[in-house]
Amino acid sequence: MQIPLQVSYRDMERSDALDSRIRDKAAKLEEFHPHLVSCRVVVEERHRHQHQGRQFTVSIDARVPGHEVLVNRDHHEDVYVAVRDAFDAAARKLEDIARLQRGDVKTHELPQRGTVARLFPEEGYGFIETPDGRELYFSRDNVVEPSFDQLAAGVHVQFIEEFAGEGRQAKRVSVGKHG
Repeated sequence: MQIPLQVSYRDMERSDALDSRIRDKAAKLEEFHPHLVSCRVVVEERHRHQHQGRQFTVSIDARVPGHEVLVNRDHHEDVYVAVRDAFDAAARKLEDIARLQRGDVKTHELPQRGTVARLFPEEGYGFIETPDGRELYFSRDNVVEPSFDQLAAGVHVQFIEEFAGEGRQAKRVSVGKHG
């Protein structure tokens, strides 16, 4: 962290044990984003006349290049749980920012199309021929709709090609709209 951690307490006594927990949690934030610039934490005891017992609010303001992460976790009776929940939320947000900055945005594979080439109903598997002439294995468990027993050779299907232990296979096989 470029700027040292800042911890403030409002309407409550400072605690060495709580300070230590906050410092540990703040240090772990750098595992989720390696370029953490600063982190400010405010722990506040809320006074509510309607509630019995103590209520705590934890606010975190963490900054990384180009982004500010703000987290507020309100009204928890256990200050340590409030701190944990606030830091967990900040970690998720920092992880999302790091993922976006690395370009690790999840993409969904587009279904491919093919034709059922051969079926072995007793054994529960078959092969799909792709437009480029390859054949991909699929099992009864890989058929989504209709059921495996309703498939026949020559039926047009769509599927997702994935790598499995035995090589490339067709997964999520279905008969549907094939434009």
